[in-house]
Amino acid sequence: MDDINLQYRFLNWRRRRIRDIGEVRAVRVQERYKRMLKDGDILSYQGNSDEVGCYVAPYPLSKGNCYFEVTILDTGVRGTIAVGLVPQGYKLDHQPGWLPHSIAYHADDGKLYNGNPVGQQFGPKCNRGDRIGCGIYLEPSEASLTTVFFTKNGKEVGSAVVPVSAEGLFPSVGMHSLGEEVKVDLQAEWATQEDDSRMMVDGQEDEWGRLHDVRVSHTDYPKNRHPGWSRGSVAYHADDGQIFHGSGAGDAFGPRCVEGDIMGCGIMFPRDYILDDEDDIEEDPDPEPPEGAEKGGFQNVLYQNGGEEEEEEEEEEGDEMERGNESRKVVAFFTRNGKLMGRRQVAVPPGGLYPTIGMLSSGEKVKVDLHPLSG
Repeated sequence: MDDINLQYRFLNWRRRRIRDIGEVRAVRVQERYKRMLKDGDILSYQGNSDEVGCYVAPYPLSKGNCYFEVTILDTGVRGTIAVGLVPQGYKLDHQPGWLPHSIAYHADDGKLYNGNPVGQQFGPKCNRGDRIGCGIYLEPSEASLTTVFFTKNGKEVGSAVVPVSAEGLFPSVGMHSLGEEVKVDLQAEWATQEDDSRMMVDGQEDEWGRLHDVRVSHTDYPKNRHPGWSRGSVAYHADDGQIFHGSGAGDAFGPRCVEGDIMGCGIMFPRDYILDDEDDIEEDPDPEPPEGAEKGGFQNVLYQNGGEEEEEEEEEEGDEMERGNESRKVVAFFTRNGKLMGRRQVAVPPGGLYPTIGMLSSGEKVKVDLHPLSG
């Protein structure tokens, strides 16, 4: 009887082992390329400039290998070199980024192609000697989405949230003119140190990003995600006029904003709002009003004329904390050039809600005022 049990356990172990080996082999597939000559880590275009050449790496990016780089050795006739990520069975006669579920940064025009043959302005053009990098941020998020970022010569250019198939996203390089040649480093390392210089903010304050009356008791918001993309955040986006509320998909909200527009954001607290650790908060018995205002002279315009309207409660499946924390909800409102654009009810996370700005393309610059006069 013991021999039978031992044999049974061995057969089970063998089946599991074969299954595990099969899964590992399924992750690593044979590298594929078309209209290219591969010599070690050097790729050269071998087409007639009328057809695309494409290379797909043998394994997807993963936790242990989340970044790769491509050095441009020669731009050839047109410099139509693309670097990005594609699904496993990507068609090799298309540039990375042209087909659905692929994304790529194109060197010739500096555009980002995200599952579409029409690109969007993204970053600077790249020339001979430049290094284009591509990686993924492995952060807690929805399993079907990931943040893909691109770099030029070691500096991050921008990022985008994209869907991910079960097989993952594979490093890919595309070329489209005679003489193009690159060097591929699939084992490149990306330095993750924070670089605040990539966002140009003039706030006229020494430490504009820190509020002195809020105590941090929760993890910081991911610095590689736009405000509004991650749960617990909400934001009005200037480029499309949409509002993003804890999701990478936005809703129509207001007009687009351009250079010179003033975007505002505030919070309307309900009268029965309960603070965290209310007894521990030090209150100034005689607070000074902001400069240029009389004591008690400020009013919340959203509470004027009765102002007790309540926003329709937004239902978010799976967010048990928000549903069970009705006393910790506030109304966030957004303005454009001093006019109210709309409101959205949000739950306040531990630590509070912080003023936040996100940018995603080169040359963007804003001026920040954390203490504007209101009312």
